[in-house]
This record gives sequence, structure tokens and C-alpha cells, in this order.
Amino acid sequence: MILLTHVSKTYSNGTMALNDISLFINKGEFVFVVGPSGAGKSTLIKLLMREEVPTSGNIIINDFDICNLARKDIPYLRRSIGVVFQDFRLLPNKTVYENVSFAMQVVEASSKEIRRQVPFLLSMVGLSHKAKMYPHQLSGGEQQRVSLARALANNPAVLIADEPTGNLDPETAWDIVKLIHDINKRGTTVVMATHAKEIVNSMKKRVIALEKGMIARDEEKGAYGYES
Repeated sequence: MILLTHVSKTYSNGTMALNDISLFINKGEFVFVVGPSGAGKSTLIKLLMREEVPTSGNIIINDFDICNLARKDIPYLRRSIGVVFQDFRLLPNKTVYENVSFAMQVVEASSKEIRRQVPFLLSMVGLSHKAKMYPHQLSGGEQQRVSLARALANNPAVLIADEPTGNLDPETAWDIVKLIHDINKRGTTVVMATHAKEIVNSMKKRVIALEKGMIARDEEKGAYGYES
């Protein structure tokens, strides 16, 4: 569950990135966040990850009060959120298996849990046979699959995907979106910021469209609505 109440964000240089945003995303929803460059998508994602805090308003994610969260509790929030980035952000000196297991080691999962969970996740994203390879030995699509497996390592309630298909060819992009859709069908809430017009229009999911830091549209089965 994600709740934003009258959220605004103004950066120190005076730029107002978000202006009085209120929205509710229910458990298990799949939501696209769209809008032109500078609309506020990146800021919204950073707020949800608690990389930034709002200038005003309040954010609740998975029962965590983002704005009043003690520093010691931030890791617990982030365990409940999986994140997939456009540029993969894999650790180059670790194998596929080690990249995924590292996410579990950080939260002090047991060796037994890691040995059970990592092979399951690699199987789910179709990469069991590449467990011992390094990121530079993989295609872009394969790297994004590893990134997805890593994001799911700790069974997050929410998956945030920030332009996850931005560096991929159209066919590979669809493969990744189908995987994310499958993850959503298992009960994980998905928030995906994207410029991928064809994907948004074909999926017919909820679309939250931002313009100039405000919500321009919030449609249950929405369309992209902007020129690519």
C-alpha cells in the first residue's frame, strides 16, 4: 500500500519538482507513471525509495511513515521495496548468483535461505544456466533479468521499476515487462516509470500521468498520452 497526501518537493535550487500530489496505490496494483521529461517522475521514484524526503506532505509505504522514519528503520523500509533501474546497477566483480545473493546477505539472511531462494529466483527469470557468469558476459536483457531477480531477493511487497526497458531493444523490453507482469500477478505491487508508449498502451493498466509536477491524469485503464 502506498499513500501520498499533499506531497510537494522543492529542491535547494528552487526547482519545484512535485506540487501537491495526492494518490493511493492499493496492494497488488500495477501502475505506470508517465509524463514528459521534467514532469516529476524521477523525483516521485526517489521519494518512494526514500532517497529524498518531501518538502511538505506525507508518504506511507507498507505501513512505514516515510517522513517520520528514524534512520535506523530505513533499512527495514528498503527491504520491503525492490528496485529495478534502467542501467541495471549490477556489481561487475560478482557472478549472477553472487549479485542476487548479495542482496540477501545485506539483510543478514541465513546461508540456508540464500541457497534456497537464489536458485528459485534465477529459475524464475530464466537464468539458472548463467549463474556463474559475470555481468559483462551477459546481454542487456539478461542483465536486467538479474536485476529483477536481485530486486525480488527479499520478497518485497512493492517493486519499483525506473525505466526498466530504457536500454533494451523492443523485443527484449517486452520480455522484461512480461516478467514484471508475472511478478505482479503473484501479489507484488508494481510501480513502473516509463517512456515506453507502446507497452503502456498495450497493457491497459492504471496510468498516472505527471505534468509540471502535478497529476494530470489518473486512469484505471489508461494510455500513454504523450508524444514519444
